[in-house]
Amino acid sequence: MTEILASRSFRGPAAEDAIEAVHNDLDSLWLDVPFVNDMDQMTFTTAVIESASNIVQHAQPAGDRDVELGVETTVQPALLQARVSAYHAKPPFGPMEPATPGEDAESGRGLALIEALVTTVTFERQDGTNTWVLSRTSSQD
Repeated sequence: MTEILASRSFRGPAAEDAIEAVHNDLDSLWLDVPFVNDMDQMTFTTAVIESASNIVQHAQPAGDRDVELGVETTVQPALLQARVSAYHAKPPFGPMEPATPGEDAESGRGLALIEALVTTVTFERQDGTNTWVLSRTSSQD
């Protein structure tokens, strides 16, 4: 089993203030693992915040319950990983492929941005929950 050196967890209503809470969790996380270089911190944080923001802006409830955002972040010796979940949400609409929107489009680049910032992105749907798993291997030698 790989050693987890630091972790944070957030779960709450998928609302704008949740993004600030997740950002604060990530800022706090980096204080626990100062060996993670600035580039890895910045790119991973951007990917997690983009993914969480997409849930806040676009997730639709599957039933009577409001959508909740969950973010679980772990740091292992050479791996950063986040599970970003939309609880009580409908499955995402459209293809799960990065898009290249037109020049004037104001949205549609999120998945492509996230994929550019991390090593792998996977998607899971189980029991009414959509989860994106973002992993970034350390760029340190």
